[in-house]
Amino acid sequence: MDRIEELRVFVTVADMRGFAQAGRRLSISPAQVSKLIAHLEDRLNCRLFNRTTRDVSLTDEGRALQARARMLVEEYDLLERSAQETAKPRGVLKLSAPISFGQQLGPILLDFANLYPDVALDVSFTDRIVNLVEEGFDAAVRISSLADSSLIARKLANIQGATIAAPQYLAKRGTPRVPDDLPNHEAILDLNTADPYTWIFGAGSRRLEVRVSGRLRFGNPYVSLAAARAGFGIARVPDFVAENDLKNGELVRLLERYELKAPVTMYIVYPHARHLASKVRVFVDFLIERYTRTKKKNG
Repeated sequence: MDRIEELRVFVTVADMRGFAQAGRRLSISPAQVSKLIAHLEDRLNCRLFNRTTRDVSLTDEGRALQARARMLVEEYDLLERSAQETAKPRGVLKLSAPISFGQQLGPILLDFANLYPDVALDVSFTDRIVNLVEEGFDAAVRISSLADSSLIARKLANIQGATIAAPQYLAKRGTPRVPDDLPNHEAILDLNTADPYTWIFGAGSRRLEVRVSGRLRFGNPYVSLAAARAGFGIARVPDFVAENDLKNGELVRLLERYELKAPVTMYIVYPHARHLASKVRVFVDFLIERYTRTKKKNG
């Protein structure tokens, strides 16, 4: 077991090009990393790394060992995970999700926790795109178009935009009938978009770009929603954010026939692995099943 851990530390130091970086990735101290590498070098009777104050690089002996060490560590992890598959899913599931999605994801997480009592949930709600491998996340919910081909992505749902305003605002300022009416209105701007001042609509095959302006700018759709509900202006948010307010009449949906159809997709993503940990597999399957059921219900 100690030898496998030495090899794991060796491969991580080689990948991260540093003892401190490897320690952070493995959640051990740099001193422990150094100690394990020293044990490995003593046992093999050779130096594996060239060390300077700024960098760590493999020696010729280190490069010769690297590929085989990685294969042995991966084979051991595969063997261990295969054995775990016969048992109940267990352990800590570390997940990242957008802040805007927290209100919708919360009840789903509680249902999952109830179904799998041996899985502990560690969920970070952040709009920052986390590095799953380097930061130790098992999976992440992403609401975007994906560019990272190093991750496996499973589609959960299409996200539709909603242009919304409160009845009291519309009574005072009038109701926009076409997108070109929006420059005459007070817009509540979403700082999470690439260009908060440009709202994009569609008319048939035509793409309509409308420049808007407003004194309120937020990086959170729920704050934008609250501002629209209070009558400060017109906002654009994901439709699931505004769902309850639209149902109870506190907000009105505008220009619906001009909205682009599902311009953004929601995914669950996780790193490539030869054998997926059971806690991750059951969570991914649970999430997909829940959204498939919701789609059938709404469809």
